[in-house]
Parts: sequence; structure tokens; C-alpha cells
Amino acid sequence: MNDLSVFDFNYDLPEDLIAQEPPSERGSSRMLVMDRASGALRDDHFASLPSLLRPGDLLVLNDSRVIPARLFAHRTLVRDRETPTGRIEVMLVEPVPDPAGANRWRALVRPGRKVSIGERLVFPAANGSTALEAVVVERGQFGERILEFAPVPGPTDAFFAVLDQIGHTPLPPYIHRDDADADRDRYQTVFARERGSVAAPTAGLHFTPQILNALTANGVEIARITLHVGLGTFAPLRVDRVSEIHLHRERYTISAATAESINNAKREGRRIVPVGTTVVRTLEAAALAASAVAAPDTKIDSKAVPHSGETDIFISPGFHFRIASALVTNFHLPQSSLLMLVSAFAGREYTGLDRILSAYQHAIHERYRFFSYGDCMFIQ
Repeated sequence: MNDLSVFDFNYDLPEDLIAQEPPSERGSSRMLVMDRASGALRDDHFASLPSLLRPGDLLVLNDSRVIPARLFAHRTLVRDRETPTGRIEVMLVEPVPDPAGANRWRALVRPGRKVSIGERLVFPAANGSTALEAVVVERGQFGERILEFAPVPGPTDAFFAVLDQIGHTPLPPYIHRDDADADRDRYQTVFARERGSVAAPTAGLHFTPQILNALTANGVEIARITLHVGLGTFAPLRVDRVSEIHLHRERYTISAATAESINNAKREGRRIVPVGTTVVRTLEAAALAASAVAAPDTKIDSKAVPHSGETDIFISPGFHFRIASALVTNFHLPQSSLLMLVSAFAGREYTGLDRILSAYQHAIHERYRFFSYGDCMFIQ
């Protein structure tokens, strides 16, 4: 599959099908059901998911919690700490470990061309006082900077308490409006727990407590992983060939309990159903990690191991899935790594790409809503 181009994963989407708001009620989205064996499609609703899963299926959720990562600051030169030089937008991406214990973050700044190393950024509170301060300590490509924030007095989570006060929900750029108070809730899954994502694992947005209860009542087992969504999922691809794609690394954790649930399900022949591409990437990265540490004569192809680390795993047509058996996923942007992943899952090589593009054309014809706040697919 090395001859595939990124443009092979293109499709035309009417602008009015990009969901700008969440559905009026969580869990009320439509769901396009695809059969992996035949490629057959059926229109349904997400509320039907408990009836589509089987007793004994293992449903795996990403419990990462979105932080209010979109901030606004004034530039102030270090040599002149009192004179603001302009307003910029700062998108926090991930914390950067620092041996000295400084609070450093990788961030995207816009406009970033003039934001240089040594500049001081002041983040105002609603009353005009200074809520946070940071200095630019490193400069990267495409607006990327490393910021070192001044200590915030108070408990260890005082910095995040300030973010909760002054930060904005980091809605994707294809949502053409400012964030609203309601997005604090709706751009967050009901099972979000571990703080750290700068974008929601959007396939999980459809779940309600009632649907989760119905799943467990029907004998579906539920497990959780954590992958903090960052640039690796949503950064634009800047190459022409699929074989040239390299994603940013993202932090993930698989607990011992979740690894045990995965391995038990595989051993007993039960389906493992990731909710979203972030879960697929985490599970498959864990399987590869298990293979890497196994003895040469040990067959460990389908195992997961408890693990915390980072992954830049890239999944495209031709990938051998070791863990995932079915998939709940949203509709993805043209020419994106996420579209490549679901194409790989839908079938072997070109079959999967053709099936997904046909499914997307069906969804467009039937006027499904696309992307983060849109409708979803169940591929089984």
C-alpha cells in the first residue's frame, strides 16, 4: 500500500453538513452501520448500540478529559515588562517534562511569526489582572513554542484551576463560532476522568449514563484506557504519500485491569470494540509493545500489557489489527490520518478505502452530520 497518496483519501463534503453544534440531546445522533464482511450499510441511531453489541463484548472507552486549552495573551518583551506588544492566541498541546520541575508546555501560538524566544506572555483574568505569565523558551515550526509558566500559588492543581477560569474549550477550527458555556459539558464525554486532552475523543460524546447502563445490563463489559489527544490526531498532513506520514507522539496509559480484560476477551473469542480511533491506536500500540518484549518463540500477537508511555503509531490500509474487532467512530476529515485508520479497519487494502468512501457518500446523500459534533458509524 506504499503507493497510496494522501489525495486518495479525499472526498467532497458540503459545508452545511459540518455540525456546528452538538445534537439537542446527547445520545440522539444517527449511526451508519457497516458490515466488514460485505461492506453493506444500514441507517440506524446511536441509541440502538446496546442491541447491536453482544453479551460478552468488551467495549473500551477513552477516559481522557479535555482541558480548556485555548488561551489569549498579550506579548510583552522581557526587557520591557510593562509594555504589551499585541494579542495572540495560545493553544496548549501537552506538558513538557522538565528536570528542574518547571511548568513547561508545548503550545501553538497564532500569529506566531513574531513570537520569539525570551518573550513574556501575560494571560489576563476577566477583571484585567494577570492570571498567568509565561516565557517562550523554545521555538519550533508551524507556530509551535515551548512556554514556561510562572508558578501559581496554592495547591498542586492551582495552575489547572486558573485554566478553568480563563481558558476556552478548544473547539476544532471547522466549528466556525466562539465556544459557549454549553461546550464545557458537551465537548466532554460523560466518562471523562483523566485530565490532559486538547481535543475530545469525539466518538465517546454520544454516550449517556443511560446507554452505558443499558450496555452493562445486556452483558457488555466496559473497560477504560487513557490517551491524551494532541497534535498526533489532528495535525494536518504535510506530505503527499501515505508512506511518508509521521504523527506526533501522544501519551497513553493501559491499566493492569484493562490489559487483563483485553487478554481474557481475546482468549475467550469475545469481540473487543474500541470507541473511537484514539482507543484503536492505544490498543494496537499496546499489542505492538507486548510483541516487542516477548521472547522470539512466544506467540503474543494478540496480547496487551499494562503500559504507560507515548505512541506515534500510524494505521493505514494494509495494517494488521491485533486487538480491535469492531469500531464505534465519528466521520473524519478528508485526507486525514483518522480517515486512513477507519479505511484500514473497513477492509483489506483498497477494499477498505473504497468501502469507507462509499459509506461517506451514502452519509452525505442521507445528510448525516459530520465531524466532532456530528453523527457516527458502527463498523462490525
